[in-house]
Amino acid sequence: MKPTISWSTLPTRIDNEADLDDLISTPSQAVVDFMSGLEGDVAILGIGGKVGNHVGIMTRRALDLAGKTEHKVFGISRFSEDAKREQLERAGIETVACDLLDAASVQKLPKAQHVLFMAGRKFGTQDRSDLTWAINTLAPGFVADRYTGSNLVAFSTGCVYDLVPVNGMGATEQFATAPLGEYANSAVGREQIFSYYARRDNTPTCLFRLNYSIDLRYGVIRDIGDKVYAGDSVNLDMGHVNVIWQGDVVQRALLSLGLCQVPAAPINITGPETVSVEYIARRFGTFFSKEPQFSGVPAETALLSNAAKSFTLFGYPQVPLETMIEWTAEWILQGGGSLNKPTHFETRDGNY
Repeated sequence: MKPTISWSTLPTRIDNEADLDDLISTPSQAVVDFMSGLEGDVAILGIGGKVGNHVGIMTRRALDLAGKTEHKVFGISRFSEDAKREQLERAGIETVACDLLDAASVQKLPKAQHVLFMAGRKFGTQDRSDLTWAINTLAPGFVADRYTGSNLVAFSTGCVYDLVPVNGMGATEQFATAPLGEYANSAVGREQIFSYYARRDNTPTCLFRLNYSIDLRYGVIRDIGDKVYAGDSVNLDMGHVNVIWQGDVVQRALLSLGLCQVPAAPINITGPETVSVEYIARRFGTFFSKEPQFSGVPAETALLSNAAKSFTLFGYPQVPLETMIEWTAEWILQGGGSLNKPTHFETRDGNY
């Protein structure tokens, strides 16, 4: 059986998507140790998204390494892509097709003691805000009603906070939510729905506030690298960001099953740095032998989270910022694949 991941096993570069997916979904020893104490099955709702397949595969691998082979992992999604569903089933995940906006179908989903809710809608909100609100608030209610009493990690976003000074400490979990725009307001709505059901049904819940996850095929770093490589200008209006490697995100998501409580509790998930967008662009310029082009002026505020609490609980991320930049630069140079889904991290008014 494949070993867990550690600092000493990080590669110097990643050559193909199979290796990339394998690396992201390889559990750390801390995750295996945690899963060894887990009793009951695991359900992952929204597993068809950008992060979901990695959560599912890491869950299965960690349970197997922990000797918990009898526990099932259910992967739940509409499954618009057959290839992704087949990948999950090859990994030992039992897939279930379900529209989470269909309350009757949700009630028929297999029960599980541990639930990770990853469904959500962000982009296209300006055109169909009603659909965004439905996915981000109605579906959570249906799911929370189905999984009464289960440990529930609900993926959320750092967008629930207001912009904060770039020379400050970042928004901690103690900051009041102050969402900008329709999407962020619906994300707060999602948290409030889960919080309501947590109190009503005594369902231990963790609100997993993430920004921004990095995979070589998408993410803020890929967005910036693509622009530098193409000779396009990098917008500096949102001049600073937080980033974290997707493998670290997935590990923290599984470990957060141990943080579920009543009332629901938030946890900020991101990297330790307040990263300058210009710095990332200039690092790519060095790799590509190109002078980056810029537009806009960095503002004194940005969407920034303080994840110190998560570092106390889980340690620092295993993949550092410079490694993420180097891996991405090599990936772009070798023509590595892209999901072609820009993050629009430069958006400051919350309209997506």
